[in-house]
Amino acid sequence: MWRIRTSVAVLLAVLATAYAAGSGVAANAAATGRTTVHTITVDGRQRSYRLHRPASLPAKAPLVVMMHGGFGSARQAERSYGWDAEADRRRFAVAYPDGPAAWDVGDGCCGRPGREQVDDVAFITRMIADVGHRLGIDSGRVYATGISNGGMMAYRLACDTRIFAAVGPVATTRLGDCPAPAPLSVIHIHGLADETVRFDGAAGTGIAEIDGPPVPEVVAGWRAVDHCGRPTVTRSGPVTTEAARCARGRAVTLITVEGAGHQWPGGQVVRERADPPSKALDATAVIWDFFAAHAKR
Repeated sequence: MWRIRTSVAVLLAVLATAYAAGSGVAANAAATGRTTVHTITVDGRQRSYRLHRPASLPAKAPLVVMMHGGFGSARQAERSYGWDAEADRRRFAVAYPDGPAAWDVGDGCCGRPGREQVDDVAFITRMIADVGHRLGIDSGRVYATGISNGGMMAYRLACDTRIFAAVGPVATTRLGDCPAPAPLSVIHIHGLADETVRFDGAAGTGIAEIDGPPVPEVVAGWRAVDHCGRPTVTRSGPVTTEAARCARGRAVTLITVEGAGHQWPGGQVVRERADPPSKALDATAVIWDFFAAHAKR
């Protein structure tokens, strides 16, 4: 009941109005090439996010929403996963929302946000609109990605809104109901040795003991939503890619990494005793390549 179904028409109108009214301001802001911190109020709570704007952006820029994992932060996510550097090279904006250490993704997960049913969908929806007031955003190229609990939040946004062209969850699964999602492209990356959010859906070893559906089941569900054909399978060392082409140019891709644990491939170690990031692929570059190929249809 607490979740919202975002009207895409309303959000697109906000983004279009913001761009039309303030395109000159947006161009100047983009030229600064730095990260700024912004605060908005949602349901009486003050929420914050970090916004990275490369020195050069197109008039209507793609936007990636990058969500930290449990016990992480927007600042930690910005430092750990290489999205700023990728954005600077490829000319898109990145927003890093700050959860209060976790995100409410359904099924009571996770932490205080899950217990108190904090409406993180409303927060991120409002954040995107706020970014639209600051930059010229291409409303057909808004994307969401995240790791662990942040990846679950990417799936929650895919289930509960119609904003995103594609999502790219990493080291995660989907929790909570998803009765009627809008079609969108999906790329999911998972280490097969992940014991925190297990690929097979068994209870994980983390504090939340996540036991969501097996990852192949989650991915198969999105292939059904997107009316996909049979996936083609390719292997390169420890990396296996299952890529399915879907209706209207969409795609659903699952990438697994043999021997990799609960981590962001190509990223940095986020805390002591955390699983080391796999060097078998650069997840950030792979996800952005996928996003760049899939606008909203």
